[in-house]
Amino acid sequence: MAEDAGAPRRPRVGVRLRKWLRALHRDFGYVAVGLTFIYALSGLAVNHIADWDPNFENFEREVVVDTPLPADDQAAAQAVQEQLGVPGEPLDVYPVTDDLLEITFDDRTLHVTRSSGAVFEEGQEPRFFMRAANWLHLNRGKKAWTWFADGYAVVLLFLASSGMFMLPGRKGLLGRGGVLVGLGVAIPLVYLTFVGSP
Repeated sequence: MAEDAGAPRRPRVGVRLRKWLRALHRDFGYVAVGLTFIYALSGLAVNHIADWDPNFENFEREVVVDTPLPADDQAAAQAVQEQLGVPGEPLDVYPVTDDLLEITFDDRTLHVTRSSGAVFEEGQEPRFFMRAANWLHLNRGKKAWTWFADGYAVVLLFLASSGMFMLPGRKGLLGRGGVLVGLGVAIPLVYLTFVGSP
């Protein structure tokens, strides 16, 4: 019996496969957006670590505290610390001269002129987002983050692989897509050829 010409035809296997690939590629792509931003921004920051500190920002400021300060070094340091609201215990309190007192903390140093109460403060404060992103990117978190990072790597592999098969014909893997994939593979190989490898 001849097939009914009016009956809807089932899509070919390749068409159905590409439809599923597009749907999965889209959904996994949305899931990967947040982690991709973190890893991409952190990667840019870490790549240029010789030019800047991606985790901390240096700062300097000059303030004046009330005088007279106590003659005892530790008492003077405590008075300055309380007036400036600097948290934590000093690592060191060192009298540079009779009139200059240096108070060192983990993240800052206070240079105090006793006679005038002038304080020159220099130190570092964390770049909140970048420091957290770098901490995650370099996998310095707990063991659980390794599983998240591995899952993200698998998702990236899927996105790269599925993307190659989403378009048919001349724009797909057998045409322009194949040329671009080859270019992407060639870039690191050419670089290693001219620069050398470890």
